[in-house]
Amino acid sequence: MDKREFLKKTAMAAVGGVLATTPLDGLAMAGEENDTDKTVRKMRVLLINGSPRRKGNTYVALSEAAKTLEQNGIEAEIVQIGVKGIRGCIACGACKRKQNGRCTFDDDVCNSIIEKLDTADGIVVGSPVYYGQPNGSVLSLIQRMCYAAGGKMQNKPAAAVCVCRRGGATAAFQTLNMPFQMLNMPIVSSQYWNIVYGREEGEAKLDIEGMQTMRTMANNMAWLLKKIHASGDPEYPEREPWQGMHFIR
Repeated sequence: MDKREFLKKTAMAAVGGVLATTPLDGLAMAGEENDTDKTVRKMRVLLINGSPRRKGNTYVALSEAAKTLEQNGIEAEIVQIGVKGIRGCIACGACKRKQNGRCTFDDDVCNSIIEKLDTADGIVVGSPVYYGQPNGSVLSLIQRMCYAAGGKMQNKPAAAVCVCRRGGATAAFQTLNMPFQMLNMPIVSSQYWNIVYGREEGEAKLDIEGMQTMRTMANNMAWLLKKIHASGDPEYPEREPWQGMHFIR
C-alpha cells in the first residue's frame, strides 16, 4: 500500500467514525420510514364533566386541571354529559354476552364516551353535589361504563372531583372514587380532597385553595402517568384470578 492510498483509507475511516457517533445516527431521513424511531403517542387524560351546566363550576375546576395537564405535556379532553337523559344500568347482561365493551343501550352519550377510553391513559370524573351525592346522571353513566367496559378502565390512573356550595362534598367524593377502587385503578390524590367550592357560575375561580388542589392533582396525575409509561409499554402488576363469592350458604 503506497502513502497516498494509506492516507485515503485513513481519512475514510475517520469520517466513518464521526458519522457513527453523530446525534443523527439511526434516524431516518425525511420521507424515510425507520422502525426504530416511530412517533411516540402523546399521553391523554379524559375529563368527564358530570354537570348539566356546560360552563358551570365543575367545568371551571376541570379546566384548571386540564390546563395543568397540558403544561405537563399531557393531552386533556373535557367531555360534558349534557342535559339529555342518561339511562341507568338495568343489569340485563347484554354487554357481557356480546363481549364488545359497549352498553346495549345506544341512545345516549354512554357508548360515545366508552369509545374515548381506547385512547385515554387516565380518567377524571367531576360532578356537582346534589343532596350529598354526585349528579344522578353521571352516576348512571359511570356504572354502565364500569360494567360494560371495565376492561378498558383497568389500571388507568383516576381521580374524582366534586364541586359544592357548602357541604356534602366528601360523601359525593367517596361515592365517585369507589368504582375506581374495584377496577384496579390507581387513585390520584392531591394536597386535599379534590373539592372545589362555589355556587353561582364562575365562583369556583375564587376558591384559591380549590384551584390549587386541582393543579396539584393534575401534576400528580402527569407524574404518575410518566412513571407508568417511562419504558414505553406500561408495566402492571400480575394479579391472581378473581375468586368471587357471596355470603349466602
